[in-house]
Amino acid sequence: MKIDINSYSTKKEKRKYKKVLDGKRSKSIFNRFPDKQKEEFYREFSTLIKSGVDFNQALTILTNQQKSKFIRSIYRDINNQVVKGKTLHETIRNYSFFSPYEYYSVKIGEETKRLPEIFDQLQKYFTRKIKMKRQIVSVLAYPVFVLLITFAVLYFMLSYVVPMFASVFQQFGKELPEITKFVVKLSNNFSAIVMGVFIIFLSLFIMHQLFKNNERFKDVKSSIVIKIPFFGSLIKKIYLARYCQSLSLLLYAKTPLITALGLTEKMISFHPLKKAIQASKKEVLKGGALSDSLKKHTIFTPKIVSLTSIGEQINELDKMYDGLANQYNEEIDHSTKIIGTILEPLMIIIIGGIVGFIMVAMYSPLFDLSKIIEN
Repeated sequence: MKIDINSYSTKKEKRKYKKVLDGKRSKSIFNRFPDKQKEEFYREFSTLIKSGVDFNQALTILTNQQKSKFIRSIYRDINNQVVKGKTLHETIRNYSFFSPYEYYSVKIGEETKRLPEIFDQLQKYFTRKIKMKRQIVSVLAYPVFVLLITFAVLYFMLSYVVPMFASVFQQFGKELPEITKFVVKLSNNFSAIVMGVFIIFLSLFIMHQLFKNNERFKDVKSSIVIKIPFFGSLIKKIYLARYCQSLSLLLYAKTPLITALGLTEKMISFHPLKKAIQASKKEVLKGGALSDSLKKHTIFTPKIVSLTSIGEQINELDKMYDGLANQYNEEIDHSTKIIGTILEPLMIIIIGGIVGFIMVAMYSPLFDLSKIIEN
């Protein structure tokens, strides 16, 4: 079975989709079809089909369950298209909410009469994806919140507390300690420093938007990201887990290896991994083994290479990748817990250090003032 991956989103199909849902889009600009909704869709659809319910009745039940008018309209339209004789994969292909990964999985499930199993695997995939997103949010939420509090405290102290002390020091008329001079100077130029930092971040953002499709820029950015302590390793594991999950599902659906690699490449946004998959696909097209091609890229761990080799030998590559995905998800769980455990006290130390530094700088001249008053 040959599938042309590049034919998934043609301009003609996009125009057709726009005509069908133009009215819905105009009223639902901010509506989304979240991963949580997809996870429920595939789980409940699978349960209904396994129970002997036909497509029309299953989609009608799913439509009536929805509270969101936007989601309900999508389900109703899918049901209408299926009733008219279209296959499910042809119907979801017209929706930008469904990825090529889902479309081809459903297509192969319908052709091989294994649609409930494919739905189970898609539900499992989105369950893992949702869990991974929550883990990332849980890791980043605390440090981001603490950094915002730190900036607010720093702003208050440098804008109000330090100037008040500075006016007292001017009346004091004595040479100030170096640490106090530094903090007073920092307070006087705080607005300029904030503006400078803002301009730097804005420049980086503009540069990213301008060069985000440049290969050299992607390589440099990815190499910097991977070298970030703790987070670099976590990001790498997250994308390797996504690679294993995607390939496991596609191979389970009896997708040809070349097609599975092509779809997985489209789903991965991490440049080093995307480039490695692309190169591996070319090697496999030439007749080489997947494990041999993966071995040439450092982004793939020795564990992935060795288990890929075993999976190819016993013709159970889908099970090997499913096991690898589970292992990486467990490692991600462990890593996020460690990072969270380390970041909490680290942020407290940073906030305490900043506040303590400013307070020492402000109070050290007052100690000298008290000595002069006593004399």
